[in-house]
Amino acid sequence: MIGHDLTVMDQRELIIEALRRSADEIPYFVARELAHLFADKAVLYCGSEYLDITAYARAGLCEMVCETRVFNQGEARWKGRKKGIEHEPENAWLNVMWNGHLLDVVLISWGGVYSSRRHWIVAETRELAEGLMTALCNWSNEVRSEVLVFQNGWWDRDEDLFEALKMASFDRLVLEGTLKHEILDDLTRFFAAREVYERYSIPWKRGLLLTGPPGNGKTCTIKALVNKLSRPCLYVKSVKSDDDSDDVNIRNIFAQARRSAPCVVVLEDLDSLIEDSAKSAFLNELDGFPTNTGIAVIGTTNHPERLDPAIADRPSRFDRKFHFGPPEHSLRVEFLSVWNAELESTARLPAVSIANIARQTEGFSFAYLRELCTSSLVRWMVEQKHDGMDNVMLTMLATQKGQPGTRSPKAESTAAANA
Repeated sequence: MIGHDLTVMDQRELIIEALRRSADEIPYFVARELAHLFADKAVLYCGSEYLDITAYARAGLCEMVCETRVFNQGEARWKGRKKGIEHEPENAWLNVMWNGHLLDVVLISWGGVYSSRRHWIVAETRELAEGLMTALCNWSNEVRSEVLVFQNGWWDRDEDLFEALKMASFDRLVLEGTLKHEILDDLTRFFAAREVYERYSIPWKRGLLLTGPPGNGKTCTIKALVNKLSRPCLYVKSVKSDDDSDDVNIRNIFAQARRSAPCVVVLEDLDSLIEDSAKSAFLNELDGFPTNTGIAVIGTTNHPERLDPAIADRPSRFDRKFHFGPPEHSLRVEFLSVWNAELESTARLPAVSIANIARQTEGFSFAYLRELCTSSLVRWMVEQKHDGMDNVMLTMLATQKGQPGTRSPKAESTAAANA
């Protein structure tokens, strides 16, 4: 097959011939064959994982069709009810029209569970090939109407989570005193003050740590923050994967954050997310030699006492800490009032009933209050002809407190706070 006088048949056979070789041989073999086939053009091997040529074409930034003389293997992927099926090339020869230039892009995938995908760009000049690669990488690293979620060692773009975040409102968020305004002001001023940081040679980065027992508003606050700030959000579910160590994954997380900056990085349940073996790598990425310009890291923990002091007590890592405790009586009244105001008029509680329920829910977290409201509304919709919302809520409250095999909300909150 090797030679300078190649035929169309050779072009058709290139992908299958490549896949017959070992993983280590494939990149060299394909580059050599393309160099013979296109001796008068530039061939650029792209090992980067950030070349999503299919998504780039769907966004209308280039035109892409499969070379008809080559068998192109693709995968049909179900993207949910809204998007239906999308076709993704796995092994293909693509003709790409970009910025008025026609280029060839050869895409080959190989391997098992953790497959490798590589691209070869063929263009009239090396500058043109590198131009397309640069445009693809820049575009692929942007976080648009989605949240980047890190799990199992790689990033997924979650558009559904982004849509859910848009429902989170600071106006509906009930927290103690000025807490929510302090947190919002802190990050709003941070993102607006880049010139000030640079003028005084202060690293333009920020870290907030939200602490407190579960169910008291930490996650809801983060959702409302991300929605309000309108900055790219990178959410880390886990630093574990079968393919790489925690250290490698932590470095990859912060490398992506630097590419997406200015952005928000969310690290929930820090005490269980970062194990002792990975603590050094985490600290180096958080506050080491790498520059985290424009990155705001928001961490949460239900157990701050389990965090290493090097993480929790070093200002340059998490500059400010905010505590989220169980809501007092006045906050329970406010929470119930906000929920009540959104009900239709026939379902609304009178003020005296809200005060009564607030008194009887001492020790409830916001999560328990939310469950009480939700279950009461569902039951009222079925029984509204027989009973009012206030009686339904009292019934559901008695049920929630007396569920067999469960602890009361007050006992749970106390135990979590004293753990």
